[in-house]
Amino acid sequence: MSAAVVVLGAGSGTRVGAGVNKVLLPLAGLPVLAWSVRTALGLAEVSRLVVVVRDGEQDAVGAALAPHLGDREVRVVVGGASRHESEQAALEALRADVESGEVDVVAVHDGARPLASPALFSAVLAVAREHGGAIPVVPLPPLLGPDGVLRDGVGVQTPQAFAAGPLLAAYDAAARDGFGGTDTAACLERYRPEVRVVAVTSSPVNLKVTWPHDLALAERLQDADVVGS
Repeated sequence: MSAAVVVLGAGSGTRVGAGVNKVLLPLAGLPVLAWSVRTALGLAEVSRLVVVVRDGEQDAVGAALAPHLGDREVRVVVGGASRHESEQAALEALRADVESGEVDVVAVHDGARPLASPALFSAVLAVAREHGGAIPVVPLPPLLGPDGVLRDGVGVQTPQAFAAGPLLAAYDAAARDGFGGTDTAACLERYRPEVRVVAVTSSPVNLKVTWPHDLALAERLQDADVVGS
């Protein structure tokens, strides 16, 4: 059995202020999306990689990724109007592999998080195999509640990884109900609550490119080689 990785690149990226999808912007000599794709393909346990794109950007994404794939192949699928619909499209592309048992765990990752390390991918895949699900988390500054009490904050990142069978079943149930979750874990929690989802410690370095300064910061971090292995 092996793992599959889904990289989501179907967002618009309007907040980053560019005229193109932010995952196609250059970062330290490569498109933002290529960093996550190369990291996933570099893991021996990953046998399937699905990249989700906006309709009309298939050629642009293909051209951006082709020089960085080596002898590996990726499946490019068109996403939907929401994150949930894009995840559903990716899982549909993996259905035969999941149902046959060839793929036993699936990781879903934001293409706008180019600095996720190989170690983080490996960690969430391993934890998902052992427990059923894994999400990377990072501490945030304490938040002041309405009662005046400071509470510790936690930020949730990607890649999030889950046992493939229950994940596919959860999304099938969501499709029947017309439900759309905010992230992968939300859908699994709603339809397969028996699956244990374990937090995996991550780092603020695994930032998401949302605003123009995020891209500049990601480039500085990449140039400084602080991403780790």
